[in-house]
Amino acid sequence: MCFALDGGVWLHRHRVRGERMVHLVSADKDRLLALGGELGLRPEWLQYKPLKDPRTGIRVPAWHWDVWGSHLQRLDDTRSRV
Repeated sequence: MCFALDGGVWLHRHRVRGERMVHLVSADKDRLLALGGELGLRPEWLQYKPLKDPRTGIRVPAWHWDVWGSHLQRLDDTRSRV
């Protein structure tokens, strides 16, 4: 999470009702919007969610994409090419 708070993109994996899902999280909104564009995610799907920085205890502005289904497959495909 600290990586995301410092401007990187954190890929947080989990499952919802048994379905694979990830959150792409960052304090750098522009970076997330650029990544989302490459994955076919619509800008209005980007969600604002401040995160508490574990190093300071202070809430920091952050955003995330919920990614599942065909968009998650596209992310997996993109990552396998790198």
